Amino acid sequence: MSETTKIADAVKSSWVDNLPARLIPYAQLMRLDRPIGWWLLLLPCWWGLALAQIAVGGGWPDLWKAVLFLIGAIVMRGAGCTLNDIVDRDIDNKVERTRMRPLPAGMISLRGAFIFLGAQLLLGLVILLQFNLLTIVTGIASMAIVAIYPFMKRITYWPQVVLGFAFNWGALLGWTSVHNGFSLAPVLLYFGGISWTLAYDTIYAHQDKDDDALIGIKSTALKFGDATIYWLVLFFGLALAFIDTSLWLVSAPVAAHVGIAGATMHAAWQISRFDGDDSPTCLKLFRANRMFGVIILLGILIGSFIL
Repeated sequence: MSETTKIADAVKSSWVDNLPARLIPYAQLMRLDRPIGWWLLLLPCWWGLALAQIAVGGGWPDLWKAVLFLIGAIVMRGAGCTLNDIVDRDIDNKVERTRMRPLPAGMISLRGAFIFLGAQLLLGLVILLQFNLLTIVTGIASMAIVAIYPFMKRITYWPQVVLGFAFNWGALLGWTSVHNGFSLAPVLLYFGGISWTLAYDTIYAHQDKDDDALIGIKSTALKFGDATIYWLVLFFGLALAFIDTSLWLVSAPVAAHVGIAGATMHAAWQISRFDGDDSPTCLKLFRANRMFGVIILLGILIGSFIL
């Protein structure tokens, strides 16, 4: 792929680059060349699934459900990105980081993007239908949040809150797929995920703050400005507190809380490295949140086996 058609925040070398030329724009539209997004969508699903397993006595979570969540996260993250790019196609053309995305760059027609969106949503529905009725209904309910998110940056300085609602819905789905019901533990896990999203997406938004200010787009990065680091301390702190409390509510062993301690150190490292005026570092820290989520997941899984 030519460097002139490479999207700014894509990984330098991706398997997407080796696809047939006609498929590359669709893979880019799904952000398959930026896997961090589906990881951040997937991890709360696996958190919820693993937490639910502790609540029923421990052991391995259902691996088939874990695979379904993996495929579903990739597909639905792609659908969300496709919708976002349809809505933002004119704005993306004005932002350096996004101007080479397939729609503003003219590599995919608007009609083609809508058809592709429909295909992804249909596949996502097929995956969702493999779960119990409550999980299906809960999953469908999340579509309302996904649909309004692309418009939030035009309305409020807090679009990251709505993104958090959408990206962490899987914490509820992971739980209901096992228990076929709700309780306080998955709700607190969900709130923890929302707080985490506020932290990592505020870091991410600092890459675009100058362009956003010029074209009138809002974000927490613009809202917080030089005070961002204090907000990151708050958001990471709330995330860790909510998630740890959810572990206590299911009587998780001490080993599960070790993951929280590890994630705390990771959050402290992110905060110590944060520089809102250094876009490459912001992107690096944003991507590093995969490890933050994996550390928490490993703690929950270890705790499940010690029970």
